[in-house]
Amino acid sequence: MTHPIRALEEQDEPALLRDQFRQLLRYRALLASGVVVGLLGGGWLALSGEASYTATGEVFVRNATSDPFAAGASADKGINIGSERQTAVSDAVGTIAAKSLDRQDDRVEVGKLLSGLQVTNPPNTLVLRFSYTGRSPALAKRRAEALANAYLEIRKERTENSIDNMVDGYRAQLKPLTEQRDKLAGESAGTSADDVTSARANLVVSISELSRKISELRALDTTPGYLNKKPVAPERPTGAGLPLLLGLGAVVGLALGLLLSWVRLVFDPAVRSTRELVRSLGAPLLGTLPRERGSAAALLAIGRSGSRLAEEYRAVAFRLAYDPSFEESRRVLVTSPRGDNDAAAAAAVNLAAAFAEMGRDVLLVEADLRTPSLARDLGPAVQGRPRWAAEGDDRTWPSDSRTNVDVPGSGAFTLIAGRRVDNVPRALTSAPVSRIVAEGDRPGAVVIVLAPPVLSYADAVALLDRVEGVVVVCDPREVHRSDLERIREIIGAAGGTVLGTLLHPGRGRLERRARRKSGRRRSGGGRSGNDGQDGHGAPDSPELTGDPTETLGLRTFDASAGHR
Repeated sequence: MTHPIRALEEQDEPALLRDQFRQLLRYRALLASGVVVGLLGGGWLALSGEASYTATGEVFVRNATSDPFAAGASADKGINIGSERQTAVSDAVGTIAAKSLDRQDDRVEVGKLLSGLQVTNPPNTLVLRFSYTGRSPALAKRRAEALANAYLEIRKERTENSIDNMVDGYRAQLKPLTEQRDKLAGESAGTSADDVTSARANLVVSISELSRKISELRALDTTPGYLNKKPVAPERPTGAGLPLLLGLGAVVGLALGLLLSWVRLVFDPAVRSTRELVRSLGAPLLGTLPRERGSAAALLAIGRSGSRLAEEYRAVAFRLAYDPSFEESRRVLVTSPRGDNDAAAAAAVNLAAAFAEMGRDVLLVEADLRTPSLARDLGPAVQGRPRWAAEGDDRTWPSDSRTNVDVPGSGAFTLIAGRRVDNVPRALTSAPVSRIVAEGDRPGAVVIVLAPPVLSYADAVALLDRVEGVVVVCDPREVHRSDLERIREIIGAAGGTVLGTLLHPGRGRLERRARRKSGRRRSGGGRSGNDGQDGHGAPDSPELTGDPTETLGLRTFDASAGHR
């Protein structure tokens, strides 16, 4: 029981993520450029910036207290550490520190001095950490210590000023009471009235209370805090070093490269994945041809021992052989979307050889009458050259163009090599071509037709009424989604069916350039023979006059042409 070839099903989410990641890796140049830019940026930041050093000192903040050893005394009573941190970075502290540094021959403006200062407070502590960043270790140490001492100095000064202000206020209250007491003391000397004595006693109590408060204020310990950790000169520069900056630059550059690759992927018209190719063409993926060394020089891969490319062609042939759509007619048209037709020609020849291995009677028709090349590219495998001119009157293609192609160790198949004609559509729709294609109706026969690119010429469309099944050979890096959708519409409108697509790795830039140069040499070398078929002059082949419209298929052969 046979089953139809089905398209790829929807993948799960991990597979989709892997597919998207592989698509991003297609743009390796952008990824590499991003990493290089990141490394250059990190190196520039590491080498262009001046070395900076940071010295750190810690100050313990305390309030003024009369008895720090008394039970229940709290050191942080009344201290707002957030406000103290703001005081530490204020201009008042900077002014005092700048004056202190000026006496040490270190003149600096207050704003510039405070720009290198950073004051932090460790959690759940009354400690202020003074960190100063300077150009040298000694400079950082000197300024960090000056700023810490300036903070302690201004805090002590403000505490003492507050005490003096309170003492002055108490004294202002004490002066009228003392005067009133002295006045009552003079009045009580000549009388013994109880009222005067009572008033004088009240004044004495008030004076004593105010004097006690003044004494307590004078006895306060106004130490603002302690420098628990004195700043020391740092031994190493602070900040990220060259290795760390290079690592960060590489990470940022990689992220930039991924972003550029994603943007390029969004606007890339080419097919981005196999799943997208199958959806656009509406046909399954028959196979993916591996890149193999030496495969470009020889057209036939089947027949070479240990060839991965040959095994892939065999797998595609077996898959087609058990496809119900192919079994019904046993005819298949091989073509490509656009561009050169070399990959489609290689696929047609190797599929013919693979079917010949299965014992099928294979007929390969080269319907590419614009740039025929199979007879030339197959070389020694062709047994007997096509006789382009017959002795009879019927001398148009495909008359007398049958040859046998021997595949070492695999068998042989019949090749009807193409040649240039003036009216290609008329030649393809002629009765002889219809009779040749009808040979696929014989039991055990397979007809493979090689057609030019379907989007470049209408030749493939002209054959779809007799060869319904189509195999599209394309390079996924070059074909566009719109091209595949258009191919599906064209083939469907002409009554054909896309049996599947065959992916090939394509050629590199240098290989394509060398092939174009060799093609120009072949076309411009004045080569005589069968016009692009085998590269060897045949004794019964007339010469070309140089007019591209004058082809062998429509010229009358004259034995005296060789003497002109």
